[in-house]
Amino acid sequence: MVIHGWPGSFWEYFKSIPLLTEPVNDVAFEVIVPSIPGYGFSDAPQQQGFDVTQTARIFVQLMKRLNHNRFIVHGGDWGSMISRAMAVIYPQNVRGLHLTMAANPMDGFSMVKQAIGSYFPSLIFNEPEVEHKKLYPQWDKIKFIIRETGYMHLQSTKPDTIGAVLNDSPSGLAAYILEKFSTWTHPDNVNKHDGGLTEKFTLDELLTNIMIYWTSNNVVSSVRYYKESFLRFLELKVDSIPVTVPTAVCDFPQELMRTSQTLIKGLYKNLVQFSDMPRGGHFAAFEEPKLVVDDIRSFVQKVLKQEQSEANKPKSI
Repeated sequence: MVIHGWPGSFWEYFKSIPLLTEPVNDVAFEVIVPSIPGYGFSDAPQQQGFDVTQTARIFVQLMKRLNHNRFIVHGGDWGSMISRAMAVIYPQNVRGLHLTMAANPMDGFSMVKQAIGSYFPSLIFNEPEVEHKKLYPQWDKIKFIIRETGYMHLQSTKPDTIGAVLNDSPSGLAAYILEKFSTWTHPDNVNKHDGGLTEKFTLDELLTNIMIYWTSNNVVSSVRYYKESFLRFLELKVDSIPVTVPTAVCDFPQELMRTSQTLIKGLYKNLVQFSDMPRGGHFAAFEEPKLVVDDIRSFVQKVLKQEQSEANKPKSI
């Protein structure tokens, strides 16, 4: 199962699906690409309180109905939070967790470590993290996040206000979404007159994603998902519960929130693969489908070997 986020859709994976279903070394995948309820052509929730954990429950139930009681799950953006929740709440169903956005822990100790690492990187971070300046200089990272996350505050507090505006204007909806596909692909695109949009996507690809929101009339419910999920997610502290299933993380250099292997290893007890990707941003599978698919294949091979090793262990009497 692969799970999208906002302002993406199932369309983000149209280039990845053929690469996953095509046999390589006699291994091919059956790929399930659902829309988050309230996104794409999925019905919007009818009651308050439909959040990440409820989505996790529905998606696990969907897989069971498709006769997949155990499966690999991949996610980016909201998909990363949903798939992580699936692994935490339903570890008996999730064989492996593959993420392209794995947030660093937000507890006080981790925040102090990040602050120290901003001034004395080698004391906290490993050599590749120091070399690539993943999480420092800290102020530069904070300024970037402040610039790019105004939408998040708005959608988490007043979703119906912005939703009404987007639902009333196709050009407004296009501008709102395309701006994210510009600067979330590469922050330097903010200075380009065309936003650098066609450097990673075609206009037809971008317009298809916009039309999925417009024709489904689901943009209001998609932004409301922020209000329903954020506070609830923090209250339940799902993000701080360690994941025990085999996990892989792809860290893309232009991702909104970079991931540090040093900081997340306590949250992912069975981190079997961590990949520093050579290029790509927030919409990883849409921008660089082959990189993502190759990483998934590499991860699944390790999961299978780990399962075989566990199966071969002598059983205690």
